[in-house]
Amino acid sequence: MLDSRARLLLKALVERYIADGHPVGSRTLSKASGLELSPATIRNVMSDLEDLGLIVSPHTSAGRIPTARGYRLFVDTMLTTQRDPFSAAAHMARIAPDQPQKVISNAAHMLSSLSQFVGVVMAPRRTSVFKHIEFLRLSEKRFLVIIVSPDGDVQNRVIFTEADYTASQLVEASNFLNSHYAGMAIEEVRERLKNEVEALRGEIAALMQEAVLVSSEAIESRDEVVVSGERNLLAISDFSSDMGNLRKLFDLFEQKAQLMRLLDVSSRAEGVRIYIGGESQVIPYQELSVVTAPYEVDGQVVGTLGVIGPMRMPYEKMIHIVDITSKLVSTALSHSK
Repeated sequence: MLDSRARLLLKALVERYIADGHPVGSRTLSKASGLELSPATIRNVMSDLEDLGLIVSPHTSAGRIPTARGYRLFVDTMLTTQRDPFSAAAHMARIAPDQPQKVISNAAHMLSSLSQFVGVVMAPRRTSVFKHIEFLRLSEKRFLVIIVSPDGDVQNRVIFTEADYTASQLVEASNFLNSHYAGMAIEEVRERLKNEVEALRGEIAALMQEAVLVSSEAIESRDEVVVSGERNLLAISDFSSDMGNLRKLFDLFEQKAQLMRLLDVSSRAEGVRIYIGGESQVIPYQELSVVTAPYEVDGQVVGTLGVIGPMRMPYEKMIHIVDITSKLVSTALSHSK
């Protein structure tokens, strides 16, 4: 499709534009490429690249900038990722084995701070199963329910009851739930409690039913997608000049449904995936690029994480950040159980 000269000039143009954000003219391109070509020759090659839809001239400048198609060709055929063997070790402490929700949150913050864009992490897929339940009396008719999931995540919910309960009644209720129902899906526990409630003392049964209800809500309410660094977009000139666009992007991060679909699709692919412009067909914003990678627990893919930023992003660096973070999250979650 392109001869070696055109490829070199396109590569130099994309790298220069990513670095400083200014449209690239023929004189600048001549210096950046290292090729000894006349300005007229370079202009001819740039015209050919424009005809192929790889670069475009903004209205305000005689220089050129890459199109989504130009970025795609650059990423697919011209990118060389250099791996730093010390990077993973340097950041390992930021994503240490911990409760899964803490690991996910730390990973989103790390992606955001390293990339200076938006970090997103899809929480591990899970079923609404509890491993352990405890009760703590806070005051009269007010209790804390502590729910531990099989993956070690801890959720707390406060409940208000019609009757008051003694410490021994709270122990009795938690012992019954843990010995009879631990490891079952919450929905199944709820059904069995309805049928077995006659066999239990009425007051304790009411407490247990309330606990199972809030447990279900707690497990299901955990964030499916954790987003960090949305405000970084305000500092990016590609977005900051267009408030309408910014508003749409913030809506995207707030609603999360489109993000969920994109990350779910990405989790079915191996390794790092790059979506440029509207390629994903899930996030229909031409100005955005997304770099994602799946993460695993004990060898099974359970979620996806990534970086969202402008098309004008340093792809080599983003690939490296996302790849390392996915490996750190996989290690932390596999050792946190």
